[in-house]
Amino acid sequence: MQTPSSVIEALCYDLDARANTLREYVYERMEAMGPVRSPEHIVGTYLVASRSHTVAETGGEIAYHMTSGVRHPPADTLLAQCTGEVFAQEAFDPSGRMGLVWVGFPVRMMQSAEGKVYTTDLLHLLAGEGVFGLTDHADVQLTRVEIPEAVLATFPGPAYGAQGIREKASWPDGLPFFGTILKPTSGITAEEVGRLVAAIAANPLFGFAKEDENLLPHLPFCPLLERTRAARTAMERSAGERGGRGLLFAPHITAPPDQLMTFLDAALKAGANAVMFSDQFVGGTLRMVREATASLPDPPAIYAHNGGISCRTRSIWREVLDLMVRLDGADFRQTAPVTTGPPLLRPNGLEWTQCERALTAPLGHIKPVMVARAGGLDQGNIILNLRDAAARGLGDGVLYLAGSAINSIKDSSGRPSPELGSAAMLQALEAYETGRVTGDDPAAHVEELRAYAASHHKDALLAALAQRYG
Repeated sequence: MQTPSSVIEALCYDLDARANTLREYVYERMEAMGPVRSPEHIVGTYLVASRSHTVAETGGEIAYHMTSGVRHPPADTLLAQCTGEVFAQEAFDPSGRMGLVWVGFPVRMMQSAEGKVYTTDLLHLLAGEGVFGLTDHADVQLTRVEIPEAVLATFPGPAYGAQGIREKASWPDGLPFFGTILKPTSGITAEEVGRLVAAIAANPLFGFAKEDENLLPHLPFCPLLERTRAARTAMERSAGERGGRGLLFAPHITAPPDQLMTFLDAALKAGANAVMFSDQFVGGTLRMVREATASLPDPPAIYAHNGGISCRTRSIWREVLDLMVRLDGADFRQTAPVTTGPPLLRPNGLEWTQCERALTAPLGHIKPVMVARAGGLDQGNIILNLRDAAARGLGDGVLYLAGSAINSIKDSSGRPSPELGSAAMLQALEAYETGRVTGDDPAAHVEELRAYAASHHKDALLAALAQRYG
């Protein structure tokens, strides 16, 4: 059976291109409008396209369905204090059915007796079925969230943040903070985890290492407690060889909430100084872990892995989700690296810069998150990332997280050699620090780097570039 051309056209439609176009225009219009704020409301900004309602009416439907369910509550009543309202709107088309609408959600309806508001409640209300599920809404996207300062003050934010992470790792100012990921990512035993961490710990290039999300914490062939102990032992053996630099190791503990806390306790008992879990699929656990460990004399750094985020970002803009993660207490959050070609992972374009802004811009008492440039970071683009971080003022606030570029580079015998991958990364750094490779032209950067490596006998760098770029 031949597939209809209409199906082929629908499959070929470039949703990323659409998202980029919309984002550029929406940011232009939001900036023109300026902040829409209220000390008594959380304000959600929505890009809407309705089949039969105006933009303002669509905002009214969102407020109706996702707050009190009453359209005209009596004035000066509790009911009125828990009813949302439309603060502003801008139509994009003559029909008035497409555009932006700013909806206020009363703080009163979600604030606890202690004055706290939780991101789970924010998303439950601002991104509920009364927003995205109504069939009259052809398209609705939550593009921004404005939180009153008094509410913002109740969120914990990162325990360490970017600068605190460097201090925790005794990392010198101005020195790039590198990390890597255990490879293989699964199918390994606790003893093998110990050996992998030993190789990382012996190399002072790295200040951070983590397990992959594919290595689950409950595996009988690789129990979390045993593998974390093996990693900790390996780190202690190499501590004297690191020139005073520390190493943070984050075992993976993603699990249902009740089990996650059990795994957190096991990781801490085994001496973990960091943990990693995916917040998107286990909502609320990030703040749970942050608050459960806040009173410890040396709480673990939290790597909030963004696994699962891309399946939500068609409706909730990624920068909104990253803001929630920062409020709840993430110390690390992955974005994506600058590359010489199309990025391996989302985000990209304006989405990418706005995510990093949400994670690092001044935000009251909330510390900046350490941005993890990961997902295709390698010897061929590390200079581009160092240049970009410096130009955008991120400086010491970036974790350069290279996985396969370190652990999957093969030696002359065809075996993976983390030592070779690390040596290649150091040679690329040397090229940058000495000014011999500028990275001024990203399109020609790999060839510029390859020519440098050949003329300066940087064999490790040549091998890595050949394997990564052909």
